[in-house]
Amino acid sequence: APAPRITYGAVLGSPYVARLLGGTLTGRLPNGMAPVAILLWATTSGSSIAFGGLLSALYGLSSSVVQPVKGRLMDRHGQTAVHLPAAVFNSALLVTLPLTGPYGGPGLATALVVAAGLTTPSLEAGLRALWPSVLPDARLRHAALALDTGTQGLLYIVGPLLAAALASAYNPSVALTVTAVLGLAGTTVVVLAPPSRRWRSTPSVGTLHGPVGRLTSPGLLLLFVSLTGIGFAIGALNVWSIAIAEDHEQDMLSGIIPAAFSTGSFLGGLVYGRRTWSRTAADRLIIASAAFLAGWLPLATQPAPFAATAAVTVPGAFLTVVVACAYVTTDALAPAGRTSEAYAWLILSIGVGQSAGTALAGRLAEQTLASAALPAAGAAFTLAVLLAARRQLRPAGHRPPGRHRRPLRGRHKTS
Repeated sequence: APAPRITYGAVLGSPYVARLLGGTLTGRLPNGMAPVAILLWATTSGSSIAFGGLLSALYGLSSSVVQPVKGRLMDRHGQTAVHLPAAVFNSALLVTLPLTGPYGGPGLATALVVAAGLTTPSLEAGLRALWPSVLPDARLRHAALALDTGTQGLLYIVGPLLAAALASAYNPSVALTVTAVLGLAGTTVVVLAPPSRRWRSTPSVGTLHGPVGRLTSPGLLLLFVSLTGIGFAIGALNVWSIAIAEDHEQDMLSGIIPAAFSTGSFLGGLVYGRRTWSRTAADRLIIASAAFLAGWLPLATQPAPFAATAAVTVPGAFLTVVVACAYVTTDALAPAGRTSEAYAWLILSIGVGQSAGTALAGRLAEQTLASAALPAAGAAFTLAVLLAARRQLRPAGHRPPGRHRRPLRGRHKTS
């Protein structure tokens, strides 16, 4: 009899799933709120927009760079020992920032922002490491990963809007305080859950503190390199949306277009997670990357605002599939005892690409055609690297279908 169809109700109804997912999303809201709140606080405190933008960028960059270190610490010491102290320090630094504004000057503000970024809890990598223990059924785990990945994009819609609304209704200091409270509350919900408290990574050799495998396999390295193209496309889109908003004198487009992209990612994840796929994760990754590239091509025609908003939902729909398959591939290739660290490198790869895409798109913002083509260029880079690395992306011992040797008929051994 065919297996019953997976529903998201069944996934969320599984023990601890709703708690872990809800806590992680709440704890990660500062990723979307803090950069906006920091920028607004800096400008209302008398600093220039350029300095506020620098602080905002430093928060995001420092948060991304330190991800692998936290992943390594989680693999060695567990999640609670890493998540909770990080959340406490991060929240304390965000609350302290507006209190020191009139006295510390730009130097102290910069130090506090960088320190706050360095202490952001690595909840995303931690949640991905928990799924195998929380959902032993591979089909439920597949749906949970798609739901988890798809909802991440909503953080960057809700977070900035919430920070801007709080700053407008009250002041940026309130926005920073609420950001700190939400981050600490969400992290606490996660770390007090039994799966997170009990979780320990299993080393491949020796004891928990003994030697483990290295994250230097060609497949993993090429996968991480390829994902910088995904981040590049996202970063270029954010700048392009601002450019098209200025060209058409419609300021709302700068927020509507990224929101449409994130909405497409959420919906694509819902569709993807409800189906069972016969192809390997590596094959699905390559196919989804090709569709991700194809979705960007219409932007080169410089469509009208409404058409552009609708067009970006297509690559958005395949973004979740690409990222979800990348996590599954990483899990298959990473040595036991290093899964959290491997997930953290994946997150860092996308973040580095996003920074590069934002920077280059900013330089080319006045060249409309080049700016519109940059997301496709990033997606093309991803697809090219994945195609070149296709063999290395399969775990050792995996033989592609249709390549098994068949015994030769009509031939006999000769003495």
